[in-house]
Amino acid sequence: MREFIPTNARLIPPKAKQVFQGEIYNVYQWPQEMFDGSKATFEMVSRPDTVKSIAVKGDKIVIIKQRQPTLDWYYDFPSGRHDHTEETELDAAKRELREETGMTFKNWRLIGVKQPFIKIDWLVYTFLATDFVEQEPQMLDAGEEIEVLEMSFDEAKRAIRSA
Repeated sequence: MREFIPTNARLIPPKAKQVFQGEIYNVYQWPQEMFDGSKATFEMVSRPDTVKSIAVKGDKIVIIKQRQPTLDWYYDFPSGRHDHTEETELDAAKRELREETGMTFKNWRLIGVKQPFIKIDWLVYTFLATDFVEQEPQMLDAGEEIEVLEMSFDEAKRAIRSA
C-alpha cells in the first residue's frame, strides 16, 4: 500500500487495461486523445516499488556487499521490493533491512522518494534508520548472497561509487 506518492509522479491511469502480467513487470495500455483530437494507444510498465535503507549504527553506515545469480559482487545499501500489498513503505523497508542484515533500528525517517523512469510506474523510497536495537541472523532469499559491512561515511561513499 503506497502511503507517499510524489506530486509529480506519473502513474498508470485508472482507465488503463493490463495487457501482460510477468513475474516482476506488468504492461498496461489505454487510449489517449492527442492534441489534434486523434487517438493513440499509450503504454506504461509497472513493477513493485523499491525500499532502500541508509542505516546508521553508531558512527558507521551499514552497507551490503552482495551478488545475485545474474550479477557479480557489488556494494549497495540494503534494499528490496515493496511487494507485500498489506505493508506500508516503512514496513517494507524495516522488513528488507531485517532480512538482509538481521538488524533492527528504533528510529526511521523517510528522506526521499523518486520515480527513476517516467514510463515505469515504480517509486524508490529511501529511509534513514538510526538507534540500533539488535542483530539476529539474516533471512536471505535463495538468489541472494549478502555480506553485511559497517563502514565510515568516506568508506561507504567510495564503496557505493565503485559499484
